[in-house]
Amino acid sequence: MDDKLKEWMEKMKQGSSQADLSKDEDLSIALMNLISLEEHSYFTAMKTGNAKYLDMMGSIRELRKTLLKRIVKDPKGEEWCISKHLLAASMRLIEVGTKEQSHGNKKDATFMFSSAFHLYSLFFAINLKLVDAEELKSEAPLQSTKGSLSRFSEIIKKIVDCCRE
Repeated sequence: MDDKLKEWMEKMKQGSSQADLSKDEDLSIALMNLISLEEHSYFTAMKTGNAKYLDMMGSIRELRKTLLKRIVKDPKGEEWCISKHLLAASMRLIEVGTKEQSHGNKKDATFMFSSAFHLYSLFFAINLKLVDAEELKSEAPLQSTKGSLSRFSEIIKKIVDCCRE
């Protein structure tokens, strides 16, 4: 376990016996869906020629920005955009995995689901300040799912519990 993680875990122990990220986890899923709604509004506007969908997209975007501020606090550098794109990519990989699964492609589905969770975990690792976005500029931590992405996933599995009330 690296020093940043040990330090964060110690802070959590002092504040409470368990980190309660259930609210942020639920909010992150809502944000994924808002990003998806923005995309669908855009494509529907382009397909139908109806500009009202672009207005709707703008309203959805404003809500998404407001809600994203609840998780992405005091972003450094590109952390805001990185966070948004990590959620968007995770959501799309989940959707692709679901489609692969429905076609009986279990191996491809598993890969998509695992990749989605790694990206989702990285979103929380950045926003819990377990990793600095600047550290990610090097390609080394991202070269293998056995590396940092997998490590972040294992951490998130331990500290995020959506079923906690």
